[in-house]
Amino acid sequence: MIIEVVTLFPAMVEQCASHSIIGRARESGALQLRVVDLRDYTHDRHRTADDAPYGGGAGMVMKVEPLDEAITDLRQKAGEPVRVILMSPQGRKLDQRLVEELAEEGHLVLICGHYEGVDERVREHLVDDEISIGDYVLTGGELPALVLVDAVARYIPGVLGKAESAEEESFRDGLLEYPQYTRPEEYRGWRVPEVLLSGHHAMIARWRRRESLRRTLERRPDLLASARLTRNDLQMLEELGADGALLEKLKAERP
Repeated sequence: MIIEVVTLFPAMVEQCASHSIIGRARESGALQLRVVDLRDYTHDRHRTADDAPYGGGAGMVMKVEPLDEAITDLRQKAGEPVRVILMSPQGRKLDQRLVEELAEEGHLVLICGHYEGVDERVREHLVDDEISIGDYVLTGGELPALVLVDAVARYIPGVLGKAESAEEESFRDGLLEYPQYTRPEEYRGWRVPEVLLSGHHAMIARWRRRESLRRTLERRPDLLASARLTRNDLQMLEELGADGALLEKLKAERP
């Protein structure tokens, strides 16, 4: 998979993308992550990529010309379909289903906004999508782009050590992750649940599923409506004390 990140701060992206899963994915060749300096597409001696907004106001706006040149150049060089995404608080919110959708793409270009945003003509004519990582203000699009890259990279074949690691993680099937423990078995009187020490794989799997359902019910019940629930899941939710109206709704929505 190829992901290109267009940014005014390439060193920031390179530094973060050289470690952990993203770094290993790049080293193995499973992920080709290219960091593109937007200023390479400017033509004045100051390498200007922003200007004051028409109509007045505070801050600067990223100019349309260098972004147009960068996007056009990357599309032409690709020789294949490219999905160009503007990282923007106005975009649709990144969630696990969108991550999985993006992981099916062969080539992504991520545009990192900065300052007061980008010239509106970029939105109207140059990008295919806008994605946000949440309803809060950040200095620029670099951190959101890295969040997206990290999330997508986990679904590229060969990136994770175990194939099931991504499958079982939080949100993969719409539920929060079950509790995890490691050695020692007891610390300050805090014990690891006995079932995890039993070696009984079926019992462990059932415990994990039940705890995942319990945690989601207690902390993020809103996720249950779109979760992939089985008949056994609904029975466990009932045993966990889920509200009757919620259970009826979940049963009605289950295919």
